[in-house]
Amino acid sequence: MSSQSRAADDLTRAPSGGLQGFLRRYVFSTDHKVIGLQYFFLALVAVTVGTILSLLMRFHLVWPAAHLPFVPGGIMTPEQYLALITMHGTIMVFFVLTAAPQSAFGNYLLPLQIGASDMAFPRLNMLSFWLTLLAFVVMMAAFVVPGGAPISGWTAYTPLSGLGEIAGPGEGMGQSLWALSILIFCVGSLLGSINFIATTIDMRAPGMTLMRLPLTVWAWFVTAILSLLAFAVLFAAGILLVLDRVAGTSFFMPAGLVVNGVLQTNGGGSPLLWQHLFWFFGHPEVYIAILPGMGVVSHILANFSRKPVFGYRAMAFAICAIGFLGFLVWGHHMFVSGMNPYSGLTFSLLTVSIGVPSAVKTFNWLGTLWGGRIQFHSPMLFAIGFVSFFVTGGLSGIFLAQPAVDTTLHATYYVVAHFHIVMGVAAIFGILAATYYWFPKMFGRSMNESLGIIHFWLTFVGVYCIFMPMHFVGIAGGIRRYADSTGAAYLAGFQPLHRFMTIAAFVTAAAQLVFVYNLFWSLRRGAPAAVNPWNATTLEWVAASPPPTDNFGGRFPRVYRGPYEYSVPGAETDFLPQNIPPVSDTTGSTEQRHAG
Repeated sequence: MSSQSRAADDLTRAPSGGLQGFLRRYVFSTDHKVIGLQYFFLALVAVTVGTILSLLMRFHLVWPAAHLPFVPGGIMTPEQYLALITMHGTIMVFFVLTAAPQSAFGNYLLPLQIGASDMAFPRLNMLSFWLTLLAFVVMMAAFVVPGGAPISGWTAYTPLSGLGEIAGPGEGMGQSLWALSILIFCVGSLLGSINFIATTIDMRAPGMTLMRLPLTVWAWFVTAILSLLAFAVLFAAGILLVLDRVAGTSFFMPAGLVVNGVLQTNGGGSPLLWQHLFWFFGHPEVYIAILPGMGVVSHILANFSRKPVFGYRAMAFAICAIGFLGFLVWGHHMFVSGMNPYSGLTFSLLTVSIGVPSAVKTFNWLGTLWGGRIQFHSPMLFAIGFVSFFVTGGLSGIFLAQPAVDTTLHATYYVVAHFHIVMGVAAIFGILAATYYWFPKMFGRSMNESLGIIHFWLTFVGVYCIFMPMHFVGIAGGIRRYADSTGAAYLAGFQPLHRFMTIAAFVTAAAQLVFVYNLFWSLRRGAPAAVNPWNATTLEWVAASPPPTDNFGGRFPRVYRGPYEYSVPGAETDFLPQNIPPVSDTTGSTEQRHAG
């Protein structure tokens, strides 16, 4: 506690006034809460850009000959469509699904939930955000350089991504900026991961044993380990790709490659090496995006069911098991690469095995809900929506785990539908659940509940209207990444479904304006929130809303029980906060009290 106290003393020294004080407190801040909010609003900007790009793609698929005034030439070319795919996927995966659930909410809440005054390394924390922001700016610059954004997809498969501008529009400066942005992002993520791990291990409050950690903290902790290992590999792969592009090396360039009639001199490398390195990062990235949402959903379901989490230990171990197995299944992304059938069988079995801890979590979520006094507030609705999408996407993934089936479906819209539901939409529902749940803690005000419910139903129904038909298009042979489906007779038959999905996409995107309005209106005019509006048990609700600079005003809590003590028999209230000590009554029995 002495190190905690010294850190609190440092934090409570107010910066000097004026512009310098403002910059120090709100821009170049080392306060984990400010940094968490910086990540949050960066992710909000990024998801806006990514959504606009996806709507442009959907519009072009339905009306490929439409004249667009903001597109050079008036009509979108196939290369421009591929650039939209590349940038949409990259922005959403890195700057939304990685930045929001882990870096934004994890930064803000992890120290609060373990009773710490800040992250272990506040300056590294600040640096990690500014590197992430720099990476985003560099990525956006790819839109405006000569040649435009890259066309190699968010996976940047070689040799296309390693050849340079001879490979096509966007493969010159645009692809170089893409690679540079990813390298910067990797450094920021590595610094953040070290911070999360050190904070969780070394800065827990007295009494906060591992088995008393909220499941959110377990999820952020395991996600940090995944990030540390996965982004290190992507960083190394990115350096090799840059060397192939600018230094004439041939790590990924095959021998004898001829492009536009020109024999490439740097050869002898393996394009499959890039795939192995990328997907060794890429599949853990799925869990980097989804594990924080699992922790948030477990947390919220217990709160609004007024029940302890069903099988807490099993849930914690399942998070660890998912993290471990996530590093063993990257090969299922490469079933069509010509791998040895025995390797394919191994990756198939490992992929199916990861369904075991996933099923443990799913059934324990249902067990938590079963028999509870469920309160259908906005956070609870989005948490239940997360479970729905996670199950739906997981079931569709079982088919892709079989090499024979995946070979047929790999290049189709079935894969697009699967990973959007299980990785994209489920993770975003976790982000939205967290936003509605912790908004009172972060800003001291409440979001409008009626607008939250409207936002949920429009989004929930809209997402299923987009991605369920997409599965059928894929099963029927609809090829992904085609800019124009009207040129082939069998693809033209999918146009009515594409039109339906596009309309649903625009309606769903419009529904997000309800959320944006609710968010910013509530920031200024929302009703003042109580200190603990949800009657929750974890330590963040001990602090004021919003918390002071050192989180607990110098009075750091001690932990006496687990994080989900709801509806305990004999207790005065239906929730027992972690920081309230047990009190013995006059008869010798032990009851729990709650200091209101």
